[in-house]
Amino acid sequence: MTARIIHDTGYISFIRENAPFLATGALLSFLSSFGQTFFISIFGGEIRAEYGLSNGDWGLIYMIGTGASAAVMVFAGGLADRFRVRQLGITVILLLGLSCVLMALNPLAALLPLVVFTLRFFGQGMTTHVATVAMARWFIATRGRALAVAAMGFMLAEAALPLIMVWLKSYIDWHYIWIGCALFCLAMAPVLMRLLRLERTPQSVAQNNQSTGLYGKHWTRANVLRHPIFWAMAPAVMSFSGFGTAFWFHQVHFAEIKGYSHLALVAVFPLGTITLLFSTIFYGWAVDRIGAVKLLPFYLIPYIFAFILLWYAPSLGWTALALILMGAAGGGQATLLNACWAEFFGTLHLGSIKAA
Repeated sequence: MTARIIHDTGYISFIRENAPFLATGALLSFLSSFGQTFFISIFGGEIRAEYGLSNGDWGLIYMIGTGASAAVMVFAGGLADRFRVRQLGITVILLLGLSCVLMALNPLAALLPLVVFTLRFFGQGMTTHVATVAMARWFIATRGRALAVAAMGFMLAEAALPLIMVWLKSYIDWHYIWIGCALFCLAMAPVLMRLLRLERTPQSVAQNNQSTGLYGKHWTRANVLRHPIFWAMAPAVMSFSGFGTAFWFHQVHFAEIKGYSHLALVAVFPLGTITLLFSTIFYGWAVDRIGAVKLLPFYLIPYIFAFILLWYAPSLGWTALALILMGAAGGGQATLLNACWAEFFGTLHLGSIKAA
């Protein structure tokens, strides 16, 4: 089925023709992993031991840092409407690298909320934001496929990094791993510069080259916040990210209470990621063929069953099935929501709208 979709819709030729721009989205998505919950939580046990924190203490610190990041994103997200990806994206990943250094060298538990804030804001927040806004703005008729291809960078990180990091922790002090992440961010800056030497859709482009939304107009964030569609979509936006964050954040504790080793748990993560890959390819095709709005009501259904299974899971096999269902829903999360914002409200102010 997926092979036919790839063939029928020209996925390969589409990727080949737009390789620099799609590679930019995929690379930014990959780099965002250093500020994603699934990555930070890998080091949850070490962080709690280093600073003498309980699960509740670490959870509170993470909530404060993430909450502050979300609040700042509301205002900072509009920067994606004003600056080129070549400028904003490179700045963000360099600051993400600095955040990784802060995690490695931070001497005080009192500074952890600040460290979490910087990782979440520059990683999970701005790096992801810049990538998805760029894909939604650069591509119109093929927006679904562009978002799907860009999301593959995140999928690669989610599949590979937990296993690699848990393995590395057996041989290398966790502080040095974070220094390595910072150096990787630094190394990727010239790569992004090279990919975007011919960046399309600069800020100076005329307004009529931007895609319009409902009623053929360019919606501002103020207009959007007064429209019921925004508030109707809010639960879908929050449900996937909120519950997913809770699971990834407590993965070490989850493994403990289920009686798994942490390594055994992360070993089944790639099953969810493989499902996410095929799901994202499917949704990328379906968004372009059927429309994001028609698909929106259905994509979270597998997620519901996934969390029922995570609660039940008497063995690792049941947990693996839950992760597969999470991956099935994840393809919609990676493509549908960002496509919906663009379809409903246009792309001229997409950065500030998505940030809200």
